[in-house]
Amino acid sequence: ASTWEVVQNLKKSLPRFQALLPDDVKLSYEFDQSVYVINAVKSLVTEGAIGAVLTGLMVLLFLGDRRAALIVIFTIPISLISGVMFLYLFHQTINIMTLSGLSLAIGILVDESTVTIENIHQHLDMGKPKALAIWDACKEIAFPKLLILFCILAVFAPALTMKGIPGALFLPLALAIGFSMITSYLLAQTFVPIMANWMMKAHEDHPKTHFDPKEETDTWDQKKTLLKEAQQKPTRFDKFRDGYLRLMNKLFNQRKLVVIIYVVGSLGVAFLLITNIGRDVLPKVNGGQFQVRLRAPDGTRLERTEADVVKTLHVLEELVGKKNIAVTSAFVGQHPSQFSTSPIYLFMAGPHEAVLQVNLKEDYKVNLDQLKERFRHKMRAAMPDVKLSFEPIELTDKILSQGSPTPVEVRIAGKNKKQNEEFAYKVAAKLQKIKYLRDVQLGQAIHYPAIAIDIDRVRASQLGVSVSEISRSLIASTSSSRFTEKNVWLDPKVGLGYSVQVEVPEYKMASINDISEISVLNNSPRPVLGDVANIKRDITYGENDNIGALPYLSVTANLNKMDLGTATDDVQKAIKSLGKLPRGLTVEIKGLSETLLDTLSSLQSGLIVAIVVIFLMLAANFQSFKVSLVVLSTVPAVIAGSLLLLVLTGSTLNLQSYMGMIMSVGVSVSNAVLMVTNAEHLRMHNGNALESAREAAALRLRPILMTSLAMVVGMIPMASGLGEGGDQASPLGRAVIGGLIASTFAALLVLPLVFAWLQNKTTTDSVSLDPEDKESKHYIPSLYEHSSIQE
Repeated sequence: ASTWEVVQNLKKSLPRFQALLPDDVKLSYEFDQSVYVINAVKSLVTEGAIGAVLTGLMVLLFLGDRRAALIVIFTIPISLISGVMFLYLFHQTINIMTLSGLSLAIGILVDESTVTIENIHQHLDMGKPKALAIWDACKEIAFPKLLILFCILAVFAPALTMKGIPGALFLPLALAIGFSMITSYLLAQTFVPIMANWMMKAHEDHPKTHFDPKEETDTWDQKKTLLKEAQQKPTRFDKFRDGYLRLMNKLFNQRKLVVIIYVVGSLGVAFLLITNIGRDVLPKVNGGQFQVRLRAPDGTRLERTEADVVKTLHVLEELVGKKNIAVTSAFVGQHPSQFSTSPIYLFMAGPHEAVLQVNLKEDYKVNLDQLKERFRHKMRAAMPDVKLSFEPIELTDKILSQGSPTPVEVRIAGKNKKQNEEFAYKVAAKLQKIKYLRDVQLGQAIHYPAIAIDIDRVRASQLGVSVSEISRSLIASTSSSRFTEKNVWLDPKVGLGYSVQVEVPEYKMASINDISEISVLNNSPRPVLGDVANIKRDITYGENDNIGALPYLSVTANLNKMDLGTATDDVQKAIKSLGKLPRGLTVEIKGLSETLLDTLSSLQSGLIVAIVVIFLMLAANFQSFKVSLVVLSTVPAVIAGSLLLLVLTGSTLNLQSYMGMIMSVGVSVSNAVLMVTNAEHLRMHNGNALESAREAAALRLRPILMTSLAMVVGMIPMASGLGEGGDQASPLGRAVIGGLIASTFAALLVLPLVFAWLQNKTTTDSVSLDPEDKESKHYIPSLYEHSSIQE
């Protein structure tokens, strides 16, 4: 179930809960995380709407056709609604990941419909009748766009094989994009041509070209006429295209040098950036809630820990102002045995611990990292004996941490507890030397005050007392009988159960002497416990954590202004600097660091597999490995551009930005496929790779600029990070914008050069093995004629 659904159902049930409580007990719902979710949904919907409008304006700018711009805008909500419907059928919810996928899909939706509209305009510019222009335009790009669809779906296909947390995060986003794209392709081939025939106007008596029905056999060759000198004064775009062709003519003369510089430079920049950029699982969100665990010295009594919490609240009020705090919630000490909350959700080790949750008011804007740092300093001055450790409060962060209370957790496991303890202190000392780590401490209380009772078995035997009798005498005096002899009394009037237990009041057990005077036998003043046992003060483990039967200790730490990837690397180096581990001891980095490594590893391997699959699909389509390599030549620029903009904007490489990079690769492949398809078709007719590359570049200049700029402009609201939840989606938009800008330059300036170089000496003979293919050298006329006669 979704967060919003759970919260709404809980709020509906509050009156029923209230009716079961006494009149003086009031029940209210305070920590509402669904507000953040709903606000994030509203922000992403608003950003999507703004992006759609800006996209329509870009189409209007390039084509000057308001009707065409409206058609492009119409396809966006239809595709998104269809995508949401399919998500519902696959039991997915509307969450940050699916919303990010839908927002990201807007760019591809724009690309699909914009390319179709622009191609219709090109055929109308040839002077064709409207119906014929629409038919030829859609037929011409139907298969290349289908190939592009398969290539982009292949990029997200690894989501189906990912396991664990990476798969759970990536799959909803991939499904959202995949469903929207499939719908968009179908709309581009059905809805767009129908709307174009209904709304768009024919270019009657176009001044530049005149339609000749005899040339209708090859629509790609017809487009050559668009590059001929205009009969009237050329438009601004014609002048821009002429300048672009003059630049390309200069680059064609040095194509090998330019391509080599491009490949080496883009790969070098990408490698340099990817080894230095910060890494996180998800972008950091500057919300208005936080949770902090207070640890008083081991053995602190419950009431003293409660007093420390009250002092902590005073420190917080001085720091942010009481008027800026919406609500605080604190839990002190261990859960009572009959408490309804599971320790899985809120684990408490003992009376020395307390957890404080704080919800700041919505209108109080503050950087949480800076606030936490100031809070640490004030607490250190006010209560130096109390340790702080900030913990995740968002449900998503808790799940990603896999139970770890902090982003960094080093787990030391071994059978020898003393050895575990010694090595844990060494690890903690090393981590404290890392400047950006905060709240470095052991996660367990290992020096808990205790009273050691050493039974003198000989003396006990002489006095006729058994060990079980001695143990039973301690139950009522040190705890109660509720754990050994459970007794519940049910009130018949109200139907409430009450636990009945035997317990000696705490004030009567105030010293070791009081304990030594406990009577061992029933109804007998002697012997007392001091007669049969030696009693002394001691220390013990206040918490025993085990993996199976193997004890372990945890060293935890928080981060301050540092990404998790860098911190994980530095922690690993710190552990290695301690030298060879003692025999029987293991050290592991757990929690969010482990999730980070798994997520990035899955995404990297998935991206490599996707690129290989795309390469093979392109090779099967073009029947050439070289042409496939030409299409993928823009990928290094995409990766370098995405990483560069992420670094410049202070973003990290995380699941969201990775998705943006992958989508940018898909868009770059889309632009490259259409240009290379055009160029290869022309080359097969004229045999000149250089001239074909030049003509294809000139023809694809406007659609590439239009789709790229439309998608970049559409992503600006998301990349700005404004609104609730904007911090979480902004890296995705920034990665897309950086990748698209670099991809556009690579597609327009480098891709034609790569094609002209690699295809310069390639034969125009068809490599098909089909004996009925007239273009193939294996063509058998008699077989072809025979099959035609049979038909």
